[in-house]
Amino acid sequence: MRRLLFLLALPAVVLATVAAGCGTSEPLPPAGPSVGMALDPALADTVVFAGGCFWCMEKPFEELDGVASVVSGFSGGTVANPTYDEVSRKTTGHYEVVEVIYNPQVVPFDTLLQVYWHNVDPFDDGGQFCDRGSPYRPAIFVRTPAERAAASATVAQVQEKFGLPVLVPVLDAAPFYAAEDYHQDFYRTNPAHYNRYRTGCRRDARLDQLWGDAAGHLGPAL
Repeated sequence: MRRLLFLLALPAVVLATVAAGCGTSEPLPPAGPSVGMALDPALADTVVFAGGCFWCMEKPFEELDGVASVVSGFSGGTVANPTYDEVSRKTTGHYEVVEVIYNPQVVPFDTLLQVYWHNVDPFDDGGQFCDRGSPYRPAIFVRTPAERAAASATVAQVQEKFGLPVLVPVLDAAPFYAAEDYHQDFYRTNPAHYNRYRTGCRRDARLDQLWGDAAGHLGPAL
């Protein structure tokens, strides 16, 4: 009922954007140049995060010194090279994710974890915010025992902070597939569409409720 009342109260233009979902397949303006910084491959590391709409997970990581690029895509499913349309039908098992390519000598893994938590609702495993269903589940994908230990430690910290069970699993890394070009850096290339979606989905309202001044970016320790 709350969601129904909220949707009825939204302007028509916002409703249309929310109904289309995070990754609308409607025709959109062409993407601009990708944000990023040069990084010696020998210094690069990667991590994959699922936090609901991948559009909304790019910007907070791209703002960090030491992050070379953030790529929207899919992981954790059973179909190779899935398209957005295939994933959105919720039959491939994939999560919408971002792959963060970074220099751990500049930005440590623990910092990336802190930014991740400040951009998700840890207590919702049925999706994130207004996006519902399996593609929008939150998760942290790890490649090493050290990453698993670090991620699991932050799960415990968030649980202690709120006194609630965290519903974000720490999963073994799975193949990552980049999404279509028009999804990349969407917050920059289509800012009006992005902002309507983000407002209509009430993402920031929920993050503010959970995280206060730290919502959406690097803030005080968990």
